[in-house]
Amino acid sequence: MALLRGILTGFFAHSIEGTQPRIVELDQPITILGMLTETDTKRVYRAVSLLGKRFERYKRENEIPNRVQPWAFAAVSKDFDENTGSFTYIMGDVVDNLDTIPAGLVAFEIPAGTYAVFPVRPKNKFGWGLAIGNVKRYAYTVWLPNSGYELAGTIDDFEYHDERSTRKSDPEIDLYVAITL
Repeated sequence: MALLRGILTGFFAHSIEGTQPRIVELDQPITILGMLTETDTKRVYRAVSLLGKRFERYKRENEIPNRVQPWAFAAVSKDFDENTGSFTYIMGDVVDNLDTIPAGLVAFEIPAGTYAVFPVRPKNKFGWGLAIGNVKRYAYTVWLPNSGYELAGTIDDFEYHDERSTRKSDPEIDLYVAITL
């Protein structure tokens, strides 16, 4: 299985091995308005795909109030349980205030703090899931244990999508892992 994952990842995503993240201080929280699902490591790809379709359908029929310009989107993983592999996944558009929270949506505030930021670069649009999974695996199992940092315990991580993620050639997002010394 690991060999197959390696072959597929190599086809769909650029290698992350040996990458050192940027360490950044997020001075202000990032607020998103979107939807959430409870999932686990075995069902995450299917659950995120279904949630994404549900959110896109909502956005085709409704406006996201107070959305920032230029557009940005975040997907948060939080409350990971090592024993069960379960966690909460929240996706949403970045907004500048929460004056209005329409029915069917949830608001979430990504906390300010220290983050290790890893680039996620799929080779094509079909590779997003594998590329994100590959970067998360590297960040948590290779980089973090050797970094001198620990998980912050606020949230686990979030993906930050902006205009770079919509490029036809060389799309990219950033994975922010919440850390502390």
